Amino acid sequence: MSDVAMQQDPPLVGREALPGNGEVARIELIAVVIAVSADTPLVLTRAEGTLLPAGPLETRHRSLQAGLRAWVEAQTGHPLGYVEQLYTFADRNRGGAGRTISISYLALARESRPLPGAAWQDWYRYFPWEDQRSAEGRALAAALAARLQVWAGGETARRERVEVCFGLGGLPWNEELVLARYELLYEAGLAGEAARDAHLPPPTFAAGMMMAFDHRRILATAAARLRAKIKYHPVIFELMPESFTLFELQRTVEAIAGTKLHKPNFRRMVESQNLVEETGEVAAAGRGRPARLYRFREAVRRERASAGTRLPVVRA
Repeated sequence: MSDVAMQQDPPLVGREALPGNGEVARIELIAVVIAVSADTPLVLTRAEGTLLPAGPLETRHRSLQAGLRAWVEAQTGHPLGYVEQLYTFADRNRGGAGRTISISYLALARESRPLPGAAWQDWYRYFPWEDQRSAEGRALAAALAARLQVWAGGETARRERVEVCFGLGGLPWNEELVLARYELLYEAGLAGEAARDAHLPPPTFAAGMMMAFDHRRILATAAARLRAKIKYHPVIFELMPESFTLFELQRTVEAIAGTKLHKPNFRRMVESQNLVEETGEVAAAGRGRPARLYRFREAVRRERASAGTRLPVVRA
């Protein structure tokens, strides 16, 4: 797996004094490590799925990314390959004592056995409405949209946000709006973290599994980024084995996007853009005709890393 940093680390070290009141902020490095297995997108977690791998920036770390890699491997046993900076979270009252600035990273991996205390979790446990491949996911999205419409009432701006986020009023479902949907649910009190953060009793209806602090928000940010990125950059191959069938590639894209793809159009697009090459081998014999095995053309990464390679989500 390639060892790629898509953005340079910002020059932060140790603890930083915030201007104005002399408040000292703790700098935390946090990783959203994504893999795909059996058509399921997975996220690497700790503490029974409630925390993402994270740790403070320390003086022994040569850089932010070096510190991140050290913390993730120490906590999960999983060495990081592809890594890119995601977002910096610095809002007040994010949980825990004092002010914490969290510099988050998106990492793409292949599933491996983690250390005790760490585990891969299906990311749809946290966002079940995002899996539009299943009748259950679509039904939950519709139920949430109905509750949000009641919450929005006669406020035009709120109703428009609900319509855009959940594809109502003739608008399409936009798979990239993972974070926007989660934040809307939080604002409406339909995310369990909202009641927790306000020190209120848990809601009678809470969507998806909660995480500690604002880690579910960070995960939603990473999911939105990855869903958008697979459309213009060949990062999907970081989630694939060395050789794969086109059907396996399509199912991996579907797992991340949470939508079904049109098989003939998908294959024509992949082949026309010269993203892959045949290995000369076929997959182990199963039912029907053996499928050809492909591999990612390394030249694609070198030639198109800056301009991007389109891998559009073509719905059925």
